[in-house]
Amino acid sequence: MKRTSPLLTGALAALLALSACGGGSDPLAPSGGGEEPAPADTLTITSADFPESQLLAEIYAQALEKAGVSVQRDFNIGAREVYFPGLNDGSYDLAPEYTGVLLQYINPAATETAPDAVYEALKTQVPAPLTVLERSEAENKDAVVVTAETAQRYGSSLADYGQACGELVFGGPPEFQTRPDGLPGLAETYGCTFTEFRPLDTGGPVTVAALADGTVQAADLFTTDPAIEENGFVVLEDPQNNFAAQNVVPLINSAKATPQVTEVLNAVSGKLTTEGLIDLNRQLNAPEKPEVNTVAEAWIAENGL
Repeated sequence: MKRTSPLLTGALAALLALSACGGGSDPLAPSGGGEEPAPADTLTITSADFPESQLLAEIYAQALEKAGVSVQRDFNIGAREVYFPGLNDGSYDLAPEYTGVLLQYINPAATETAPDAVYEALKTQVPAPLTVLERSEAENKDAVVVTAETAQRYGSSLADYGQACGELVFGGPPEFQTRPDGLPGLAETYGCTFTEFRPLDTGGPVTVAALADGTVQAADLFTTDPAIEENGFVVLEDPQNNFAAQNVVPLINSAKATPQVTEVLNAVSGKLTTEGLIDLNRQLNAPEKPEVNTVAEAWIAENGL
């Protein structure tokens, strides 16, 4: 008998909201949503709808403000399918991004997987008027995550699963169903077709809870999520590199990438590390739930920015 988690109610509502925002639109087409252009003398920063993206956007914003740059915040917009058109049409100027998934979004046929190769390809394929600045060493990859019990039964590598995926329910953000490294990539690379997909949140508490309580047996989580270690989850190895390198990188409107802005954002990228991202996410998930701006301010001070 199938179990239905009450947590799915919020997730389904989020899915409906995403659909209403046109999440399936052409990635390189203008949004057509009637957004006002970003002010010419202000850098408008946006973010995806998960905490790490919002925190990185806030770090960018505070670092720029400390350098005297006027910024405007418009965070938590949604998935890449929602906010990228706004960057493309000038509604927004800047967003924190991840190299591998951004490259595959722009070019679904991209085959690069190593950090440098992905970044070099991305620099040549980002469509005008956008560009990317220096990438950081910090990496947050999508990963297929299971419980320790599931890993003990089937294995710790995606290569171990194959037909066994037909016995498992998978949970993740709605867009994971169609992204090249999502369900299509897992099916093509590992012969892994899950018996059912359940739309949840983007690497957030709904997904973590659904995996922990058995509503799903495998899920898409981010490798910098401290909930993986806290719950004893297992990140399945990806020997065929279905998930390319995903280093944090600023995606910006070229017209707003002045020498001053570029210097500040490159300095931020130079300080970001994977271990640092995990720690920042752990701070955001602390019981007292600190504000994103508080965590960002402390990080900037600690790193001399």
